[in-house]
Amino acid sequence: MKPRIVLLPGDGVGPEVIGAARLVLEHIGESAGHRLTFDEYPVGGASIESHGVPLTDLTLEACRGADGILLGAVGGPRWESLSPRLRPEQGLLKLRKELELYANLRPVRVTGGAVAGSPFKAGHCDGVDFIVVRELTGGLYFGLPRFREAVNGITRAVDTMEYTDTEIARVVRLAFTLAAGRKGKVTSVDKANVLETSRLWREVATRTAGEFPGAILEHMLVDSAAMRLVTNPKQFDVIVTENMFGDILTDEAGVLVGSLGMLPSASLGEGGPGLYEPVHGSAPDIAGRGVANPVGAILSAAMMLRHSLGMPEEAGIVERGVERALAAGNATADLGGRLSTAAMTDAILESILTLKGV
Repeated sequence: MKPRIVLLPGDGVGPEVIGAARLVLEHIGESAGHRLTFDEYPVGGASIESHGVPLTDLTLEACRGADGILLGAVGGPRWESLSPRLRPEQGLLKLRKELELYANLRPVRVTGGAVAGSPFKAGHCDGVDFIVVRELTGGLYFGLPRFREAVNGITRAVDTMEYTDTEIARVVRLAFTLAAGRKGKVTSVDKANVLETSRLWREVATRTAGEFPGAILEHMLVDSAAMRLVTNPKQFDVIVTENMFGDILTDEAGVLVGSLGMLPSASLGEGGPGLYEPVHGSAPDIAGRGVANPVGAILSAAMMLRHSLGMPEEAGIVERGVERALAAGNATADLGGRLSTAAMTDAILESILTLKGV
């Protein structure tokens, strides 16, 4: 195999964690006899600085032709004064829309030393293992009209939340498909007591569940879900929800594993390459210091091996290597440790080397 991977390091700590993930991919690819090729392009603030826009046509076309895309992070205070259409985040949103990446998968799994930085008491998060399936191309982030206007001295802003039954059905169907390989339970999160889009969401989720005999569906309001994520996270298996709710809940879930730097994600569509990125942001306060946690980016690379490159065995090796490194007490500052990005990456690579078959 000669898979082509497009790297989008982006801004802040993005280049540092993507560099770490690339080292792991190069190692695992070589050990498996595959020649992985890498092409790097700017996105977000880095693209604004070099090309005046957060995503160029050249970068978009390179992503279309890739086997997998690995992104670091976008954004930062440097670009906050720009108009909304030119903000770094628009590059990421455009990528999702243009590549039709309608589902974002965010696994949350607590093992070994992964909770060193967690505020929860010992044992509360042990064994937590669920995945959030977030609808990614609809809802408030893409709905129209969207505008701001001043009338008679009063300024108002409008965002539109919009969903169709087909958009809801395809992401709910994916959630049930994933649940079939797990515990078979899907929790659909909405705000059906207030929002019309959520009432449609609940109706479609209920109807789609009928396609999966034996599966368990429960409905949960988003405020209740936010509470239960911290009070009883072990109750969840697969969570499916709309765009903004999923964005917020998965950031909350970062507390369970001690840091957002631990969480990977995969954005998938129907055909075409997947986009893989750590859940954390660009962390401009620590950018360039070499202390960023590379685990989220490395686990995102593992998800790419599994979902886009057809290398599930290698994906498992990377994931187990991360678990072993954490269980041995290796940690960056966000997890209460003192390792640099490079040292943490080396610890993970060393763990991978000890696994059978590598």
